[in-house]
Amino acid sequence: MKNVMSTLAVSTLLLASSSAFAGDAAAGKTKYAMCGGCHGSNGVSASPTYPSLAGKDAGFIKAELEKFRSGARDNATMKAMSAGLSDADIDNLAAYVATLKP
Repeated sequence: MKNVMSTLAVSTLLLASSSAFAGDAAAGKTKYAMCGGCHGSNGVSASPTYPSLAGKDAGFIKAELEKFRSGARDNATMKAMSAGLSDADIDNLAAYVATLKP
């Protein structure tokens, strides 16, 4: 019975986390236009100064954008770029970036 409860708890967490990143990739692609100048139009940066985003997990992108927006992660450019993003924008960007392949 304990194993069944553990399995149910893990399943519930997985479902909750996957729905938390259920953004609209098409809307994210439109919003990504402002990101492409630094991070590459296909998510692969041409400059070592800016990280490539292709191949990154949606949860990672969401968390990092939220950190930049809140100021928890300090980068003046990313703070300015993320300041106007809504929660839905961040979800959509994360969904789109997760589709990009390195």
